[in-house]
Amino acid sequence: MLVSALVFLRDYIEYRAEKKAIEAEQRQVYVDRLGTAGSSGDCAEVQEVEYYTYSGDDSLWKENNKFGIYIYAEVDEFFDRAEELVNSGKGDWGYVLIPYNVKDKSFEKWNNVFKKLNDKHLIPVFQLHDIDPDDYKDQTEEAAAFLNRFVWPLRYRYISVYNEPNDRKFWYDRVDPEEYAKILDYTIDVFKEENPDFFMMNGAFNVTAPSDDNHMDSLEYMRRMEVSEPGIFKKLDGWASHSYPQPNFSGDPYNEGRWSIKAYETELSYLKKVLKIGKDLPVFITETGWAHAEGTDYNSNYLPVATISEYFEKAYEDVWLKDGRVRAVMPFTIRYDPPFDHFSWLNADNVPYEHFDVIRDMKKVEGKPPALVVNKIKVGGCGQ
Repeated sequence: MLVSALVFLRDYIEYRAEKKAIEAEQRQVYVDRLGTAGSSGDCAEVQEVEYYTYSGDDSLWKENNKFGIYIYAEVDEFFDRAEELVNSGKGDWGYVLIPYNVKDKSFEKWNNVFKKLNDKHLIPVFQLHDIDPDDYKDQTEEAAAFLNRFVWPLRYRYISVYNEPNDRKFWYDRVDPEEYAKILDYTIDVFKEENPDFFMMNGAFNVTAPSDDNHMDSLEYMRRMEVSEPGIFKKLDGWASHSYPQPNFSGDPYNEGRWSIKAYETELSYLKKVLKIGKDLPVFITETGWAHAEGTDYNSNYLPVATISEYFEKAYEDVWLKDGRVRAVMPFTIRYDPPFDHFSWLNADNVPYEHFDVIRDMKKVEGKPPALVVNKIKVGGCGQ
């Protein structure tokens, strides 16, 4: 144990030294713009330039605002609404889940996304999707390099590697834990090589699905992943979970077990007791929430919005905010077309449902993550 601790400490010291060296080199780049002009005695125009660092290096900072919401990069208003929802009540630095197509290389679009994230103090969790299993290596390498080009609002860059792969409709019309494990393993390695600050998570599972023609029980799926790629779960930095209140997205907020908003407990227990990962993974609930009857068409099979507003408030106050394992809760979804409009927090006219108002008005934490720091330095002038 002592040897392992010393090795970990050595690696950590080397990593921090490397980060400081990179930041120092970044500053020196600007100073070196004097270059030939300074060495020849000429004078260059004095300019003020920016370089970026971060305010800390703790991936599990104490003052953490757990509130979040699932949004989409294509709609600017969703960022405004997310800020209103998660950073209200004296809160700051709430979370957003954003799907990212690994084939999307629109720099202008995503540069605009990152600008909004920085301006509005929103912590992004990017959920990858649409990988081609026959070309996953090239697409993974290109996606990692592309996402690493941008100025992230936090030092840590949260990535959830695809979505509910134990459900065939989300994984190329098949259930293949061995294939997914192989792609997850490669994705972790590639993103970490691109930047060690990428914080890598699994693709959350459909934890209530049975084993049938269209699904595989998530625990069995995880077991087969581990057999195929031994140690795969030890490589994760965090655990993505879809903890929905079942049955029929209408369960009581105080229920427990796999069919509850605490389904992540079952997953964590299996990871630790059966798969023996040997560490506690922080939990990011990347989907959850109650379906409401109100929508384009009224669906009486779901609870009325007044009831789910009460349920959401109880869930935050009595479950998620009290559970130190939970880092973020990002309910599905800010707004979506039918039939998923029954999960929406805004109606078709972008008017908030009651539960939006209730959660917006809850008291929140002023998050203090390792956030972006914009530094300025003057370069130019006369050489010595």
